[in-house]
Amino acid sequence: MTTSTSTPVSLPLPAVPRQRKSRAEIEAAAPVNGEKRVLLAAPRGYCAGVDRAVIAVEKALEHYGAPVYVRKQIVHNKHVVSTLEERGAIFVDETDEVPEGELLIFSAHGVSPAVVQSAEDRGLRTIDATCPLVTKVHREAVRFAKNDNEILLIGHEGHEEVEGTYGEAPESTTIVNNPAEARTVQVKNPDKLIWLSQTTLSVDETMEIVNILRERFPNLQDPPSDDICYATSNRQAAIKKIAPQADLVIVVGSANSSNSVRLVEVALEYGAKAAYRVDYAHQVDENWLAGVGTVGLTSGASVPEILVQDVTRLLADYGYGDVSEVVTAEEDILFSLPKEIRATLKERGDESRSLGGRNVRPGTGN
Repeated sequence: MTTSTSTPVSLPLPAVPRQRKSRAEIEAAAPVNGEKRVLLAAPRGYCAGVDRAVIAVEKALEHYGAPVYVRKQIVHNKHVVSTLEERGAIFVDETDEVPEGELLIFSAHGVSPAVVQSAEDRGLRTIDATCPLVTKVHREAVRFAKNDNEILLIGHEGHEEVEGTYGEAPESTTIVNNPAEARTVQVKNPDKLIWLSQTTLSVDETMEIVNILRERFPNLQDPPSDDICYATSNRQAAIKKIAPQADLVIVVGSANSSNSVRLVEVALEYGAKAAYRVDYAHQVDENWLAGVGTVGLTSGASVPEILVQDVTRLLADYGYGDVSEVVTAEEDILFSLPKEIRATLKERGDESRSLGGRNVRPGTGN
């Protein structure tokens, strides 16, 4: 008689949806004095640069077919990336992951000249979906470096946008991550010094860093125009108006979205009693709503409106059906799609879309 032994196999248990507390349970735990309401920030969500980049990938898939390769995430949003993956987009970290001769799209955050050259060396067909406002900062870096200026680039080291801008003039650029680094950074010539910034930073923190730098280097020059993009500024201004009235602020956006993370920080700084970031409505913890009368709601510049509306429906289930939009600016900026996409659309008679961006603000319903 023979015996056999086998190695036990551990099978993962299926995920079981968390059982949510009911509205009655939350209200019993901490009753709300007065009416419940939602203050919905406007502007919020997609900016023109994000919309342009997403449409570029959608049109590439439609007209060239899958797969379409994209370097890094086209925009920093889980839902957008997963939706495009389902349609045939393949996201890669570097150009050497793309088979020779294939189509590669550069993300909205931009790339350095070295990445462009690497793609050319591999014979890749490329579409540049860099946000035009990021391209503006790239051109500033090139121009100032050619004039022998030293550049202090305010931003988060490791972020794709900062890597791309730094790569335009690495010998002339020093990255300044935060106020502490502003107090210690060393420069070669304080009389030929200019600052540039990542487009998605907190306006307040950026100016704090600039003021520290200017105290140390009085001849520090400003960029010819504001580098922080209109969408970042507008979304922060909207949540600043809402925050003092909010018991809770919910920001819809992904963890790697710099402007979404900043919105949480700005909300807390300007008076919100609590603030959290979520990718999806199901991540909203109903316990956050205990004792909460006013909920502020916004989303980062790479977030589709459908995700915000999912949160409003969840909040309505807990009694927050009164939704008022707080409008601090109107956005009507439109960017042309990348030239390669425009040429293909014209050649194939596709007149469905040649611009990226909204010319109306999102509504509060449906």
